[in-house]
Parts: sequence; C-alpha cells; structure tokens
Amino acid sequence: MSLTDDRLRQIAHRFSELEARLASGTLEGDAFVAASRDYAELEPVARIAAEVSTLRAELAELSGLEDADPEMRALAAEEIARIREELPSRERALSLAMLPRDSADQRPAMLEIRAGTGGDEAALFAADLYRMYERYAAEQGWKVDMVSANASDVGGFKEVVANVRGTGVFAKLKFESGVHRVQRVPVTESGGRIHTSAATVAVLPEPTEVDVQIEDKDLKIDIYRASGAGGQHVNTTDSAVRITHLPSDIVVTCQDERSQHKNKAKAMQVLRARLYEKMRDEAQGAEAEARKAMVGSGDRSERIRTYNFPQGRVTDHRINLTLHRLPEVLEGTGLGELIDALIAEDEAKRLAAMDA
Repeated sequence: MSLTDDRLRQIAHRFSELEARLASGTLEGDAFVAASRDYAELEPVARIAAEVSTLRAELAELSGLEDADPEMRALAAEEIARIREELPSRERALSLAMLPRDSADQRPAMLEIRAGTGGDEAALFAADLYRMYERYAAEQGWKVDMVSANASDVGGFKEVVANVRGTGVFAKLKFESGVHRVQRVPVTESGGRIHTSAATVAVLPEPTEVDVQIEDKDLKIDIYRASGAGGQHVNTTDSAVRITHLPSDIVVTCQDERSQHKNKAKAMQVLRARLYEKMRDEAQGAEAEARKAMVGSGDRSERIRTYNFPQGRVTDHRINLTLHRLPEVLEGTGLGELIDALIAEDEAKRLAAMDA
C-alpha cells in the first residue's frame, strides 16, 4: 500500500489541525479527551508520513539535476541511491502504522491456562506454560497477578487464571490462544516412553466496568467451602464463590482467597473478561473471524504449537516456524521471537489484504 502525495498532505493537515485545537485552550471535558486521543493515535502516523514526504521531495529535487556539472551529478547520484534504499522501508513503516488497530491491543489481559489431555502430565505442562508467561511478562516489565488456581496432586495446574497488566499486553499475547502440545518423557514414566499431552491457553482483553455492565438479577452466586488438591480443605469457612451468568450460561469459580469478598471480586473480574470477549466476537462478526484467521483462528480447539523435549524444539504450526531452543522459550527469553514472528505475519497478511 503506497500512499499518494495527496494522502500524505491530508495526514499532515489533519495533524496540524489537531495540534492547533489542543493548543488553543478552548477544548474542555469530553471534547478535549477525544482530541487528545485522536492526537496520540495520529502522531506516529504523521511523523512517519512527514519522513516519507521529505524523502520523496529530496528524490524529486535530486533527480532534476540532469544539467548540473559532473561532480554535482555524482553527488546527487549517491544521495539518490541512499534515498531509494531508505524510502521503501519508511513507506512500509507508514503502511503498518496506518493499519486498523484492535481497540483492545493496549489493554491488560486475562490469561487462562487449562490442562487438557494427558492427566497429571498435562497439569505439569500447564504449570510450565504459566511460568513461561510469568517470565516473559517480567521481561516486558508487566505485572502478573494470579486470580485463581486449581492445583493438581503432583504440583501442576488443572486450571490457572491470571491478570497481566502493562503496556500492550493483549497486542502481544493475543496469538497465544489455542492448544499447546508437549511431547516428552513424564517423570512418572519408568519405561522412557514419550507421551503427548496438551493444555489450552486463552488470552482475553480485560474490560472496564463501563465496557461490560452486569445486572445483579442476571447472576446466580453460590458460596461453598474451598478445597485443595487431594480433597484437603484450604480453610474451614464457606469462602469459595461460583458465579453463573444466567443469560450467557458462563460459569466462573474462585476459591484462592480466604475472604469470600475477595473471591467474589476476582470471579467478577474473570466473568467480565469472558463476557467482553463474547461481545467483541458478536459485534465484529466476520471481521473478527478474518482477524483471527491471519495466524490461525486462535480457537482453543486448534493446536497451535508443539514443544518437543527429546528434540529440544518448539514449532508454531500457524507460521511453520521451528526454533531449536526449547529451554530458552520455556524460560520466557525465547518466547519473544515466536510472538514477534506471529505479529509480523499478521501485519504482512493484513497489508496484502489492503493491497488486493
């Protein structure tokens, strides 16, 4: 998608207009908030557009030096070569900056990991994935707070839900949703046989109470006594909470806190995220499906990645990328390469769709 010079001038004019309005001091309340948001969104686009305009103008000027003396023409030829090398990358950067953004990209996210097929080994793998995301989040400067967890008898997780906060969390983690498969020899396997297990990951953008308003009459709330792995009681009070959202039939439970009030607050946080994702899918319809199709549907029933321990490799099946650095990926330090590749693939396909 190569933008015309007229389109570049339109971007510059719109940005100057917004700057003038914000500097005038006449905007108040919602009008000021809206203009500030538009300015923040347009600023990176306008900056790159200005660079592209400058490079194009310089190229046109230098290309017109045909009648200059030989020395000047030689200097111009060097500059023309430099600009022709630099211009395509800046034009591509501009195209990427102008791609429609998912409105949830900058939001925090709810991370849900559940053990799938494979029994105890699947639960241990779910715990491995949770630690991988914890370490990756730490590298990004994000904060991870566990919301709820259902531990297995062997120290893994049957299910774990966490809140991940920071800049651009959903944008980077949204392609992690799906089935993650592991191939390895379990610690309980005496014959040395490789087992295949799986865990599902779901990444949901976290909404605000304004995004999702929940009526009390739509909720069925059950209070019961929390119990841990092996049936042992976490405490002796009825503090665990199960919330059923009657219109959608979504059920959320939380028992990690000793306080019934805290468990209810955390369960509502998860419920709100699940309802928000449901609303987003329904509102966007075909557009949401097209977005998810860029690097696989992201559906929890779809196998997206395999972690093969005997061969020390990780393969993302959506983009046919294999890294022979399994330990680094599980430590979080190597996960960024996979995530960056998924984002790049998504951007490339969306650019191609706009050019078509």
